[in-house]
Amino acid sequence: MTAIDFAAFVDQLAAVSGETIMPFFRTSLGIDDKGPAGRFDPVTAADRAAEQAMRALIRRTFPEHGIIGEEFGPERADAEYVWVLDPIDGTKSFIAGMPVWGTLIALTRLGEPIFGMMHQPFMRELFSGDGLAAEYRGPAGKRGLRTRSCNALSDAVLFTTSPLLMNDADRAAFQKVETAVKLSRYGGDCYAYCMLAAGHVDLVIETELKPYDIIPLIPILSGAGAVVTSWEGGPAALGGRVVAAGDARIHAAALEILRGK
Repeated sequence: MTAIDFAAFVDQLAAVSGETIMPFFRTSLGIDDKGPAGRFDPVTAADRAAEQAMRALIRRTFPEHGIIGEEFGPERADAEYVWVLDPIDGTKSFIAGMPVWGTLIALTRLGEPIFGMMHQPFMRELFSGDGLAAEYRGPAGKRGLRTRSCNALSDAVLFTTSPLLMNDADRAAFQKVETAVKLSRYGGDCYAYCMLAAGHVDLVIETELKPYDIIPLIPILSGAGAVVTSWEGGPAALGGRVVAAGDARIHAAALEILRGK
């Protein structure tokens, strides 16, 4: 079985999660803080309900598959096929009424991401990929995703969710890259990575990511021609400190600075 066999099912997961989330968006909803003292990490009823809905659909359709999600414990995480779910990536934007959030869905086989999707139900946009190709579907129609060429950091557009999420040492390293680029913007979470895949952004640098924050995006980024690794140049699927670039030259230049070379 290949990733393409699951594409229609991923669309079903996106639909059921979107239908669950949208009644909560831009309403007065309860917010819990699951972060440590002094670090706000919100979770809402929308996060939990959407993940529960997706888990229920996976259990009914593929009972032998595993599930790893942000809000609930892992199920059969050692299965051949494992679904990785982040019901609302960008919950802080969600609770602020900003539309730069999305539902992240991935399928892994033997630990490797083979299909990923980011669904933004408010804007009715879907970004998906299988590592070999990536596509956009939404109000603007359907088209392939491809990163753009960028010769130097001085020509690059850089995104991060917020430097305030970084520790002091990582923030200092990030700021050196930020000083070198043409334009730096904050916010976006998963949406920034999709804009990189679409050729509107050149570089995304993050820290403190969880696996479910990045695994669904890897097949989209790779399928669009991006390079995505850890700050050390290794695989990004474990999360932590991640660098994604639309051009290998920009990726190499950013890594050099981040490593202090």
